[in-house]
Amino acid sequence: MRYSANHKMETREKLLASSAASAKTLGFSTVGVDGLMKAIGLSGGAFYSHFSSKDELFKAIVERELAQSLDRLSGEGAMDQAKLARCLKQYLSMSHVEQPEVGCALPVLGAEIARSDEQVRDVAQTWVCRLHESWARVLGSEALAWAILSQCVGAMVVARMMAAPEVQQEVLESSRAEITLRLAGLD
Repeated sequence: MRYSANHKMETREKLLASSAASAKTLGFSTVGVDGLMKAIGLSGGAFYSHFSSKDELFKAIVERELAQSLDRLSGEGAMDQAKLARCLKQYLSMSHVEQPEVGCALPVLGAEIARSDEQVRDVAQTWVCRLHESWARVLGSEALAWAILSQCVGAMVVARMMAAPEVQQEVLESSRAEITLRLAGLD
């Protein structure tokens, strides 16, 4: 049975969304092709009509997820310090800690991206640099934009490592407070 091009695109998007959520929850390398396809109700063999390899899927996931992060963290409309502060507050939140499958890919997939081939790292670099450029324009400092971006990702990693919610909250609040002080110094 032949499927329409639209059906193939819809299936590919389902596979990307499902695989991204799985990767952000369990890690990308832990789930095989059969498991990824089973999650959307298809056989493992159907995978290769969408991607030539699992590495190609990972590259597509990285691009999709980081593009979405860029949209959420610098998004539509004029970016100013107030909007940046609101984005950072949402990013450094317990709901982001507790729901990695719907949050930023960097804290959960950063180590896997770093171990990936150059193509995956190039895709990640493109999107992270776009976010950095957006923040640097608002902050008036490339160095400060890198520092805040790195602190946010690091704070999420550390908060998720902690077992006690009160310690997770302390990590997030401390990071928000320090970033807020830096942003207040720009006025």
